[in-house]
Amino acid sequence: MVSSQRVAVAESEPSRRLYRLDEIHRHNSTADSYWVYYGTSVYDITDWVPNHPGGEVILRAVGGNIEPYWNIFTIHKKQEVHDILEQYLIGEIDPRDLVEGKAPNDEVDDPFKKDPERSDALIVRSSRPCNAETPKDQLETFITPSDQHYVRNHLWVPPLQDAESHRLTIELNDGTEKEYSVRDLRNNFQHHTITATLQCSGNRRAHMSAEAQATSGLQWDVGAISNTEWTGVRLRDVLRDAGLQVDELPEDVKHIQFTGAEAYGASVPAIKALDRYGDVLLVFEMNGQPLMPDHGYPLRLLCPGHVAARSVKWLQKITVSEDESWSQWQRRDYKCFGPNQRSDVDWDRASSIQETPVQSAITSISTIAKDRLANLRLAQVYGLEEDIVRVAGYAMSGGGRGIIRVDVSPDNGRTWQQARLIKDECKGSKSWSWKRWEIAFSKHDLAKCVVVKAIDDSYNCQPESFPATYNFKGNLATAWHRVPV
Repeated sequence: MVSSQRVAVAESEPSRRLYRLDEIHRHNSTADSYWVYYGTSVYDITDWVPNHPGGEVILRAVGGNIEPYWNIFTIHKKQEVHDILEQYLIGEIDPRDLVEGKAPNDEVDDPFKKDPERSDALIVRSSRPCNAETPKDQLETFITPSDQHYVRNHLWVPPLQDAESHRLTIELNDGTEKEYSVRDLRNNFQHHTITATLQCSGNRRAHMSAEAQATSGLQWDVGAISNTEWTGVRLRDVLRDAGLQVDELPEDVKHIQFTGAEAYGASVPAIKALDRYGDVLLVFEMNGQPLMPDHGYPLRLLCPGHVAARSVKWLQKITVSEDESWSQWQRRDYKCFGPNQRSDVDWDRASSIQETPVQSAITSISTIAKDRLANLRLAQVYGLEEDIVRVAGYAMSGGGRGIIRVDVSPDNGRTWQQARLIKDECKGSKSWSWKRWEIAFSKHDLAKCVVVKAIDDSYNCQPESFPATYNFKGNLATAWHRVPV
């Protein structure tokens, strides 16, 4: 449709410049600007490259047809993306190079063809790039099996097959650099293992869309969250070795930026990254085994207590800076706005999401007949002797704040009881893990919806409903979780 529109415009505006295809192909080798074509139109995307959500990945298409790449990334099939491209229009392809009125399609290498195989049990929300939820039965285990850990990829998985050849570059605030191999990190620094939950900022976004208004982004249910044992070395130790004064930071050190091998970028405040009790790690193992490709092999950052978008995978560069990361994902994607605000917001005025708020969700509701209650401790705890309904789920909070109470209502919030918090063994300086919980009700007590809300040790509580916390990005969907019964 866009192609035919542009042809019509070209016919009505004969003064618009015409470009030969070989001129477009040659341009990038002799100039400092970047040209591409889409349909029959030519665009100079030089100014778009720094703001492109995929970083410099867009440069793969320079000098050629951008359409095959856009077909790979289905996110481009939105009018708003086409509208952005139209801002960079500079002309049309010379009709002499068109075949039946169309530009020839370039053959492109599929960047997803080397993506790893994944468990069939994962609940796929998008395939290219892969985004998939942990299945609900695995949300009831304290440690999520590595192959069941939810997957959140923004692009393809970079084919980093050899950990020994992978290098991490650290650039200090004075511009000096130091390089480390994964072997250097393993052999020269003390290892630490912590138990930490990672949660996508869009977890439960589908609930916000259903109970408030439509949101942009993947419509996650309750499974964009997992809990894992992570092993690595402290970022603080490595930055000290690289020459940073971690105990007395220079005044111009405010943020630590991280860049992945696939172009993803993010940053966290230096005060968190270098906190001796913050447990920020450069990780090379999960659950006692090397990182899986989807989860950052051979090296990733782990920033526990913060939204998972800050725990950059396939880590290849760390930059000590006065500024936040300039990436699209830091400056635009992971932010929240008021319920009345839409996409014409001032992105620079909004704070980037860092620590996550308190969250809980129901992962299972099951009926247990009274003739099976004799040795069931849960029934004894709640003094039940008839058919019961067991409700279970998870609760967590950010910033190392522990969960002190989980309230569950069997009748849509009219009455409440406290769930039993299941004991677990967490490793780390603070409460970085989720807390699993369970509760039992008499079957006849259930009415309309079962509802859950959690309270952390700062007495933060989840909001009651989504309309008051609605944001068009659908981030931080943490209202009470309701499940019809």
